[in-house]
Parts: sequence; structure tokens; C-alpha cells
Amino acid sequence: MGQESASRVARVAGRAVPLPLDDIDTDRVIPARYLRCVTFEGLGEHAFEDDRKQDPAHPFNQERYRGASILVVGRNFGCGSSREHAPEALYRWGIRGIVGHSFAEIFAGNCVSMGIPCLRVDEKGVADLAKRVQADPALEVVLDVEAGTATAGGRTIAGTIPPSARERLLSGEWDSLGELLEAKDQILALRKKIQYMNV
Repeated sequence: MGQESASRVARVAGRAVPLPLDDIDTDRVIPARYLRCVTFEGLGEHAFEDDRKQDPAHPFNQERYRGASILVVGRNFGCGSSREHAPEALYRWGIRGIVGHSFAEIFAGNCVSMGIPCLRVDEKGVADLAKRVQADPALEVVLDVEAGTATAGGRTIAGTIPPSARERLLSGEWDSLGELLEAKDQILALRKKIQYMNV
């Protein structure tokens, strides 16, 4: 996963990169040719690679958004195939939270499994936040997981995070793979007790 040990994710604060378009699928986030990688290392530099080549003005090409940690998107972000490479590429580019109108369910689940909250806000909220960030790329955006809000420039936009995702992020139990690895000794002990696994 490339993550440190899991910890509570209550808020994400930082500059944002606006990409308020609808129906951006995972193949656009990370092209299929990168699915053959053995690890996710270096995947961030290829985020939106084809879109960036086709459009030199793409936000991920603009220096003013370099180092942003919050992505602002439109409707149905992360649709298409359920590749975990998409949130991995975004994470390695620097994204730690996403604000959008709606997300593909599997994509959002993959994000939560990496500790990346996906806050759903209405279309007006997406448009307003994207406009503010475009006008001032240095603007700090705060995604508050507990309150379910995004705040920027003194304006707070109410949104939602599904209760199960919110609970996992706030409790620090979002990293299910990490939990399994930490419980290795207990798993091996249980395995010894299961008769058919010791034949």
C-alpha cells in the first residue's frame, strides 16, 4: 500500500486542484498500460497522463496546483473499471482528500482503504469550491471528516461521507490490510486450530 501504519483521519487541509468534470473514469486517472506494474511506486507521475498530453492546460500540468492535497471533482468520479491503481496514483501525486458531487462506489471504497476521504457535496458546492480555487490556488481548503464539510476562504460547504467510511476514517481502522498484517500471530495461531488446514 505504501502507507505508514494506519492512523485516525479526521481532517485534510491543504491547497486544492480543481477538476470539476463529470464521469472521469479510472482509465483516465491512470491509463491501463500502467496496470502491469509490480508495485505502485512512481505511479503518481502518470496520473491523468493521457489527458495531460492532450491538454497542456490540464490542472495536473499547471505549476500553480503542484503540491495540492485536495482534489475537487464533479459527478460520478472514478467510474469504469475498479482498479485500485487510480487512488494509488492520486495518492502518490499528493492527493489526500477528494471533494466531489458523487463517486463510483468501488473507487470510493478503495480510497477509504487508503485513508483518503471522499466528501460528497452538491453541484453548486463543487462549482463554488472549484471557482474559488481557480481564482486563488494558494487558498487553503479544509475537509473535515467528522463534520462532513469543506471550508475555504471562510465559506463552509456541507456534504456527506457514508457512515461506514466516516467511522473507519475517524477510528483509524481504514487500513484492513494493515490490520491483517498486525494480527499475523493470531491468524497463524487460529490456522493451527483449524483441522482441515493442517492435513
